[in-house]
Amino acid sequence: MDISVDFQAWWQQVADFSQSHKLPASAVLIIVFLLTKRAILRLLKKRSKKTGEDRRHSINIIEQLGNATLLVLLIMVWSTEIQNLAISIAAFMVAIVFATREFIQCFMGFIYYLGARPFRVGDWIEMNNIRGEVVEMDWAKTALLEVDPESHTYTGKHLYIPNSQLVTQPIRNLNFLRRYTLHSFTLVMEPETNPYAILPAFKTRTLKHCEHFREVAGRYKSLIERHMEAEFIDIDPDIAIETNQFAKLRITVSLFCPIDEAHTLQQKISEDWMALWHSEIATANRPSGKTVAEE
Repeated sequence: MDISVDFQAWWQQVADFSQSHKLPASAVLIIVFLLTKRAILRLLKKRSKKTGEDRRHSINIIEQLGNATLLVLLIMVWSTEIQNLAISIAAFMVAIVFATREFIQCFMGFIYYLGARPFRVGDWIEMNNIRGEVVEMDWAKTALLEVDPESHTYTGKHLYIPNSQLVTQPIRNLNFLRRYTLHSFTLVMEPETNPYAILPAFKTRTLKHCEHFREVAGRYKSLIERHMEAEFIDIDPDIAIETNQFAKLRITVSLFCPIDEAHTLQQKISEDWMALWHSEIATANRPSGKTVAEE
């Protein structure tokens, strides 16, 4: 009972001091709050380094919520002055809202992000034809480290996207395709010979190039499809032969492969097709020659 009374008396003294000496009280509040937040963030970073876990998302959320909490506390301390100020500028409120509508939309986009959680810090996303890794986010903007869509490597450029676009633009979370990707490329040839004659040999060589990561790709495929609750990935290479509007042959190869090997695999598979293709043309021009597939 005495402890409760002492606490109430102490709290009343603090409240009276903050109301009568608002500027010193605000300074003390800011210093204490920032030191506490800094200590908590330092503790989380040390624990993250010790365990090896990626806690950037948690650190970012705590930092932004801490800033918001500090802002609310300062508003409570200066509530009377803010109320008087709001009353005095009521006639200009419409103009102020109109002038700050972009900031309001960014803040509402941040609120939408907190509720929907379409991505986290560290995820790969694609938004408005821009692809990158989320490295930082606050109430106004989302910072991305740009990723080249062709080579799947970092370009070294930082992109800052207003949070208002989180509500108006579609967001693609590419995190599950960060290690493996559905890579597709097309070879265009003159119809100088029958491409189906070399197709079996080409499939055999393509499968051989993909054999070393087939087991890991199967496990990663199962993980993605279990998360998406849909089966849409084939780990075997898919080869399609068709013609375009100019009567040229289009050989399209689709692979589910590691991102860091996509370019190398494309070069090796293209080299195999060219070797088989020109060998078949040379064999077909011989009167009594055999095809590559028959050999």
